[in-house]
Amino acid sequence: MKDRIAVNPGIHFGKPCVAGTRIPVQSVLELVREGLSFVDIIRDYYPDLELADVRACIQHAIDVVAAEDIHVATTP
Repeated sequence: MKDRIAVNPGIHFGKPCVAGTRIPVQSVLELVREGLSFVDIIRDYYPDLELADVRACIQHAIDVVAAEDIHVATTP
């Protein structure tokens, strides 16, 4: 899945995109958030994508959250 997402400083200011496209991961995730099916996203918005690309966008978001450092401050 990781080979389906690319980060290039020259494309969308280095935001992650579906590899070989200029489609930002964020844009795909926003459509998922709105409740669109993967098939609808591909048919109506990004016909160049494959189902595995949409899944890779979701996996990328999971990986980012999983790698995030959480610092909990104690209250006095």
